[in-house]
Amino acid sequence: MSQYRRWYDSDPILSRSMRILEKSDDQDQIKMSINLIKIIIEHNIESKSFASIEDIMSAVSSGIIEKGNARWYDMDNTVRTAIHMLENCSTEDRADIAKKMALMIVDKFNEDEDEIDFMDEVEELGEYLY
Repeated sequence: MSQYRRWYDSDPILSRSMRILEKSDDQDQIKMSINLIKIIIEHNIESKSFASIEDIMSAVSSGIIEKGNARWYDMDNTVRTAIHMLENCSTEDRADIAKKMALMIVDKFNEDEDEIDFMDEVEELGEYLY
């Protein structure tokens, strides 16, 4: 039995990134989710997991499966799709994508001039990456 409560907690980079994404405002969540979908698609094209547009559409539609609305990322279709696409990646691919996701999050909040109350977590994630 897994010692982790959520599927993404087994990867420390992914877990930290998801925690920051969860704390972000709705608009930032959607923007970062769109970029995450792009990262996942590009990664899968590079690794030849996606050979056609049908493969991409299948991965996107798998993110639309309804599991309820109990989780923070179920409230928006874009965010839910991105997270489900990530969840459906292989463990190895997920680890690579998590690093790219973390860099995107750190870059986004480091360039933001708005004060956010979780900047210490963003800085911790950045230190963890480097």
